[in-house]
Formats: sequence, C-alpha cells, structure tokens
Amino acid sequence: MDAKEALKVYFGYDSYKLGQREIIDAILAEKDVLAIMPTGAGKSVCYQVPAMLLPGITIVISPLISLMQDQVKALNGAGIHAGYINSSLTETQISKVYSRTISGAFKILYVAPERLENHGFIDFVRKIDISMVTVDEAHCISQWGQDFRLSYLKIVDFIDSLRKRPIVSAFTATATEDVKNDISCVLKLVDPKIVVTGFDRENLYFDAETVKKKDDYVLEYVQKHPNDSGIIYCATRKNVDALYELLSGAGVLAARYHAGMNNEERKGSQNDFIYDRVSVIVATNAFGMGIDKSNVRFVIHYNMPQSMENYYQEAGRAGRDGEPSQCILLFSAQDVMINKFLLEHKDFTDIPDEDIDLIKQRDARRLQVMEGYCKTSGCLRNYILEYFGEKRDEPCDSCGNCHKEYTEIDMTEDAKLVINCVWETKGRYGLNIILGTLLGANRARLKEVGTIKYKTYGALKSRSESELRLLISQLILDGYLYQTADKYSMIRIGDIEPLKDPNTHILIRTYEGREPEGRPKRRSRKSTDSLTKAGYELFEALRQLRLTIAREEGMPPYIVFNDKTLIDMSVKAPRDKAAMLNVSGVGEAKYEKYGERFIEAVTAFMDEHCEAVTSIKDEDSIW
Repeated sequence: MDAKEALKVYFGYDSYKLGQREIIDAILAEKDVLAIMPTGAGKSVCYQVPAMLLPGITIVISPLISLMQDQVKALNGAGIHAGYINSSLTETQISKVYSRTISGAFKILYVAPERLENHGFIDFVRKIDISMVTVDEAHCISQWGQDFRLSYLKIVDFIDSLRKRPIVSAFTATATEDVKNDISCVLKLVDPKIVVTGFDRENLYFDAETVKKKDDYVLEYVQKHPNDSGIIYCATRKNVDALYELLSGAGVLAARYHAGMNNEERKGSQNDFIYDRVSVIVATNAFGMGIDKSNVRFVIHYNMPQSMENYYQEAGRAGRDGEPSQCILLFSAQDVMINKFLLEHKDFTDIPDEDIDLIKQRDARRLQVMEGYCKTSGCLRNYILEYFGEKRDEPCDSCGNCHKEYTEIDMTEDAKLVINCVWETKGRYGLNIILGTLLGANRARLKEVGTIKYKTYGALKSRSESELRLLISQLILDGYLYQTADKYSMIRIGDIEPLKDPNTHILIRTYEGREPEGRPKRRSRKSTDSLTKAGYELFEALRQLRLTIAREEGMPPYIVFNDKTLIDMSVKAPRDKAAMLNVSGVGEAKYEKYGERFIEAVTAFMDEHCEAVTSIKDEDSIW
C-alpha cells in the first residue's frame, strides 16, 4: 500500500490538501519535518499516513488528554490501531498498553510529554522499534510561544536516549519566525523539510468591535444564531459565570468552563458541548486546546486576549470543517488593564531569572500588538497574517473592517503636534499624559509633571479624545511613534523622516457604528448551498442517524462522520458500497462500521421521495 492508497482506504480522501503530499513524501524519505499549517488543514493526516507505512511504531507527543483520546477514537474508527498513555489510565491499564504495543497491536501511540521521564516508559521503549517521534502543538517547546511548557524541553533528551534516532516531525498551527527557529533548534531537527502552507483561514470572517454593552451584544448575537454552535471566551471566571447566567436565564442552552470548577463539572460541560447537548459554551482560555469539534460556527472573545498567538489559536476553533464561520472580538479599554494585571501576576516558577525580564518585554509587546488589532482601521485579516510574516498587498474584502463605511480625515498637521508633544515629554510618559496634555485637560497629574507648561498643552483641544487615540494608534502602526515594552509603557519618537516630505499625509479612517452583526458583503460559499430542499431534509435525516450512532457508541458525533461528509453523502445519495466509498471522508473501515446503516437511511429517504433531486450544481444553472 502506498501513501495515496492509505489516504483513501483509511481516511476516505481521494486527494491531498495543500502541503500534505510534500510532508508525507519527506517523512517517507526519512527526513525530519517541521510543518506550520492552519487549523483544519489536515496536520494529523501528515503523520498518521506515514505512520501506517513505516516499519515500526510512531510515538506522538501531545499536550492534552482530551486531544489524545479524541485522536485515538477517530483513528480506531478509521481502522487504524492506536493507543495512548496518560494520567487518566491506571497502572494496570498502562501495563496492558505496553504489552499490546510490544506485541504489535498498535502502529501509533500517543503520550503526554511528562511520560517521557517515567522509568517504566523508558524501559518500555527499549523493547520496541520507534520509526518516528511526532511532536504535536510544537510551539509549546518555545519560550517565545504562547503556550510554553517546560515538559516539552525533555523531548530532545528522550530522542537522544533512543538506541537509534528516529525520524522527528513537528507540527503547529501558529508560529512566528522566532518560534519556528526555536522549534527547529531545540528539537535538534536534522536538515528538516520545513513546510509553511500559510496562516490564512479563508472561511473565517474576522471582526473587532468596540462595544460598551457587551452583554447585550452577545445575547443578541446568540439569539440570532439559535442553531449554531459557538464558543464565547472571557478573561476571568467572574465574567464566565455572569455571562453563563445571562444566557441561561434567556433560555439559551449553554455550558460554562473555567479552572474554578471541579474536574467532573468541567468534563460534564465539555462533553455537553462536544456532544451537541448545548449549543454554546462560555469559557476562559483553559478550554479548547485539543477540542476537535468541527462544526463551531462562531467564536466570540468577550475580552481581548493577551497575544495574537492566543487569539488566532482560539478564534481558529471556529470552522474546522471549512464552512464559513465568524470570529468576533469585543474590545474595551478595560481589557488592556485586565491583561496587564494578569501579566503582572504571571507565574515564573522554574523560569531562569535571566529570562524573566525578556519574557515580560515580549508579553508587553504582544499585548500592544493585540491592542493595535482592536484599534486598526485596516484589513483585520492582513493584520493577523502580517504578524505571522505573511505579507498581503490587497485587503481581504472578508472582514469587519473591509465592510465598514469609512470616512477619511486628513490629520497630518494634528500628527505633527502629537509628535511635538512626545518630543517635549522626552519619551518619559505614556498615552494618558500625552492625551491629557494635547486636550488641555485640567488634571493634577499634568500639573505635577509640568506638561501644562508645554507649547503643545491644549493644542488639539478641538479634537475628541477618541479621535486622538485613533491618531496615536495609527502613528504607532506606521512607525512614527513606538511604545516601550515596560510595565508602564512610554511613547517615544520613531522614524519621522517621511513626515518631513510635504507630500506625506496622515489619513485617519473613521466610521459610523453598525448593527451588532456585520453581514459580510462577500459571502463564502457553504457546502450546503448546493443542496435542494429535499437534499437538506436528507442531510438532517443523516445527522439524526449520526447522533443515534454516537450515543450508542459513546463518542462525539463528528467522529462518526463530520458534517462535510454528510453533505457530500446527501449530494451523491449513495445506495451501494461503491457509491458510498466515493463519498469524501468514507474509508473502508468507516464503511464497515457505519456504511450499511447510512445506505439504508439514504435508500429509505429516496424511496419515500422518488422524484427528489438532492442537489443542483453550479453547472446546472442557466446563469
């Protein structure tokens, strides 16, 4: 069996996604690999397919129990024998996994990074042939990554301890250039094949809103999307509890998740969401890593996250199935203060003293980047992609900012007065002092530091504070000013040389507020768009069958078949094995387990609706 055949037989796919073939071929050629691919791009297939073809075992190092369990369920459902070892198992169960692996029962074994130092595990790996070690969520190995874990630093020692060095493959969805270099260096990858397929998730619609009444916004949004599954992230447990009570009181089927709940409560909430017993979960960022729920249609951030890495990873839990989904960030000035407080109380246990100041500076810089995202009037998608090193020339025409009706104001002369004020401060003060000075505010603090004597004191009193905040944010984005990464960040002069050219203008874009839900002007095409009324009825019937099977087997519905597979099944309406195997996502093992029941359901529906046409393709249209 070759890789292409394995892809079809085990996973039911006829073709590779972008980058998959390149990665799989490199691994099968026994090369180390570092792959940076967006969520939903099929990273796991890149190591699971070669794992089936390599002679020995593939060890997958994964950070979360829920992630391992879901992956192993999905693999076993696809006919691939896999197991896992983590703290959820008893010693007796772990011993059984060891003996089954040694006897050849498993091709893929998932382990937590902490397990690598366990003496029993070390004795076990000496008895097996390890062809590949795969590091999932590889950004965790970098101190500059958003989710650094000390346990990941033990991986390279584990690899070095093996009698024969295996192929090493590393995968992540979000990595800046610094993090990418860290992964490669810390893991000691040997001449690795580095594949970056891009960071863009075209099916995601991004929006950032400055909202005073966040509760009203969230409640209205959720009520307008009663059939959609969504995650609402809050920065604090208090906000989670309050928003959960609000939604529940309004009749929304919701769950909550934060570290203040006990394990059973958290597990119950997570399962309620995964098994579609509730449509919405309100959570802190403790929730989500390793959650493979494919049909999340929206992610709302009630508070601004601390970094772009965190935001993109959390927002990226929407639309894993490739269907259009929305990612909305609700911003208020208080969010910055909350995050500064949380960063000031960050746990630096086990971090070397010499690294702490540098990490604090990077944290402060990341927070500035996130604040810039919330305030920019430019394309939101391009802002995200440029942060990760992917330059775009044109706006995306598929984000909130691209769809706002802007008015441009020439604030060139105002900008020069702002810069003069910063020059007068000699870079000693932050945003509030500069704003107060330019507005001519009557504040004791301004009298205390003496800025009421500046030439620029009151120079822009005709402007509103919001206009000046927008202008200063733009000057920082353009590099004319910059903020220091201190605890109390100062504003200083950057490169102002271009402003000396009389042809240079500072144009500030302002807009009128919109209704809570900014409807995209250009919509992504949904897979269900090709279904007729009958086709959609068949799709709903198949979803009900999937739910029945999932409850019988005690697993999340998407592990049986994801929505995209059911939509394709509704389009093709297969009535025999050959036709069913032609449905995207239906492999041999899935057919053996579920194929006949779904064929029966399709046949029953089509017999009842003998004249029904379930889909109309674009080429069938007269237009």
